Amino acid sequence: MCGRFSLTAEDFELKERFGVEVDSNIYTPRYNAAPSQKLAVISNDNPEQLSFYRWGLIPYWAKDPSIGYKLINARAETAAEKPSFRQAIKQRRCLVPANGFFEWKQDGNKQPYFFHLNQKELFAFAGLWESWKDAEDKEIRSFTILTTNSNETMQGIHHRMPVILPREKEQLWLDVSNEVPEEVLKPFDSEEMDRYAVSSFVNKPVNDSPEILKPQEETGSLF
Repeated sequence: MCGRFSLTAEDFELKERFGVEVDSNIYTPRYNAAPSQKLAVISNDNPEQLSFYRWGLIPYWAKDPSIGYKLINARAETAAEKPSFRQAIKQRRCLVPANGFFEWKQDGNKQPYFFHLNQKELFAFAGLWESWKDAEDKEIRSFTILTTNSNETMQGIHHRMPVILPREKEQLWLDVSNEVPEEVLKPFDSEEMDRYAVSSFVNKPVNDSPEILKPQEETGSLF
């Protein structure tokens, strides 16, 4: 799964990497991006602009927005079949820029780890977005991150991981005129990724500073 990630790039770096306009009055680097927050995305309906949607997808048919807390992730293998995601995967896709994500070892220690690409460059998760309106016709745009089976870099930590798109496949994912490109919804090449342990400081969303990314000595065994 993916319950936290970081996007610490400066606005000009995002513009250069993704070819989008970035409003520097709105964008701020995030070290500990968490569900329910408004975070940066690049949507298929506005691919030249960095937008800000709420993390936790709210289906258009939902009675209230609280369902979004349960829909921060969507399984890539079944999203096309689920009522919450099947229209979005056909019509509303997005890129979720990041430079890394966090996962917790599933044992008594709950050791958090930070996962990133080898050169610590920017990348994008495969996401879906949705538009929901309340009783007063106020629109909330929200998103979810697709997940897939873990690769070897995740071994011993978690059996699922977010879908990281190869750079050359990002525009293919955004192009909803094509069928769902299932070939990109698979584990990212583990040889291009690395990880290291971080402190439990990341556990609280209110903690959002560079300290989040400081390496820490691992506790316990991975196996």
